[in-house]
Amino acid sequence: MLDLKFIRENIDLVREAIAQRQDSAPLDEILELDVKRRQRVTELEDLRHARKEAARERKTAAADEGRKLRTKIRELEEEVRGLDTKLEELLLQVPNIPQPTVPVGTGEEDNVLVRTWGEPKNFDFEPAPHWKLGEALSIIDFGRGVKLSGSRFYVLKGPGARLQRALISFMIDLHTTEHGFQEIYPPFMVKRECMTGTGNLPKFADNLYHDEEDDFWFVPTAEVPLTNLHRDEIIPPGMLPLYYVACTACFRREKMSAGKDTRGIKRGHQFDKVELYKFTEPATSNEELETLVGAAEEVCQKLRLPYRVLELYTAELGFASTKSYDIEIWAPGCNEWLEVSSCSNCGDFQARRANIRYRPSPDSKTQFVHTLNGSGLALPRVLISVMENYQQADGSIVIPEVLQPYVGEKVIK
Repeated sequence: MLDLKFIRENIDLVREAIAQRQDSAPLDEILELDVKRRQRVTELEDLRHARKEAARERKTAAADEGRKLRTKIRELEEEVRGLDTKLEELLLQVPNIPQPTVPVGTGEEDNVLVRTWGEPKNFDFEPAPHWKLGEALSIIDFGRGVKLSGSRFYVLKGPGARLQRALISFMIDLHTTEHGFQEIYPPFMVKRECMTGTGNLPKFADNLYHDEEDDFWFVPTAEVPLTNLHRDEIIPPGMLPLYYVACTACFRREKMSAGKDTRGIKRGHQFDKVELYKFTEPATSNEELETLVGAAEEVCQKLRLPYRVLELYTAELGFASTKSYDIEIWAPGCNEWLEVSSCSNCGDFQARRANIRYRPSPDSKTQFVHTLNGSGLALPRVLISVMENYQQADGSIVIPEVLQPYVGEKVIK
């Protein structure tokens, strides 16, 4: 959430930023309500002062006037509370402001290529897509996935299920032992305020799964519970930065991508993802973003998967992000780059929504933390890339060396 005072004092900057995002927000209504609220607050202060003056006099007329003032004060207090509620509802619809260095653009071609690693493998045969490999090896069962849950679901079997589990264990072990992240196993369902705190609600309600009876929301990413670990808390001096890693199932309706990527397991309503999350001081958050990207890149490097890093242009940024990088790995069977991580600095946007503050020193005022998140990495696209990059001419799949201790074999055939 943006600070109301910041919007009021920088309205042209905010309008330009939202235009660069190719987004919209009820800024005019926010400004009108803000003016009205400040007027009502001034009136309320005047009435309270007048009531105090009346209370000093011990006359009948003064007592009658005091009662009238109390009634007016209660009515005005109720109006101010209503204005506060409406203002908060509107402010929740305003996206974050991109950092000045973020490239401005209108299409994917405006993303900036930051670096590449590795070279796509040259095969002496036509590489097959993962859906053909998976069915031929009987490690992906699309038919039974549809039978169980409908379209965009599948079943991993035998070595396929083991390979997915190996990838998750490998990634969590890497991030906890080498990158300093603390492993968290959070709930996969959260309260409404958790979704609001991260920026998923109210804007993206249509893309989330919701249990109406208990008002539980199925997480679209572990970013949601990890953000809210410290909701309504003040983090003591010397505790930042805090690093967390979690693997959860992620649930998304995928309404925004209807009809796209229907073959294979690239896009589904349920998938697993290892999520990296940081709470940092404002002064170091951009530096922490770079090391976050580096931690995600190392997964690709140890798996020997060619990848590229892109800095996202303004209109491609997530709702809460001020700056983001995408990591895309090469899938030769699909013949495309697959996004496996999006690493973002959200500034104090989520911290304001979730009321997460810290105290720099014992005698200092509290400040909002900065929050950062990134996939480290997302399944099943890593699984796709492993299958397609490590396939052999006979249809078998070699297990990457770093995964062999987790899988227990060297080849799936």
